[in-house]
Amino acid sequence: MGITAINVRNQFKGRIREILRGPVLSEVDVETPSGIVTSVITTRSIDELRLDIGSEVVALVKATEVSLAKL
Repeated sequence: MGITAINVRNQFKGRIREILRGPVLSEVDVETPSGIVTSVITTRSIDELRLDIGSEVVALVKATEVSLAKL
């Protein structure tokens, strides 16, 4: 089954650059044209999705809050 529609508007297509595996949670760095997007997902999901370095993915970002700091 493929995704035919999704309501998440912030989508960043890229390739996995690094995976830092933990026993339960792992960090996944995705290199996108906009920069690196880091996701924390379960290690089980990494295995089930068969994610590896170089895998092409879409990072879907849905945030309920965005904070700003003046520089």
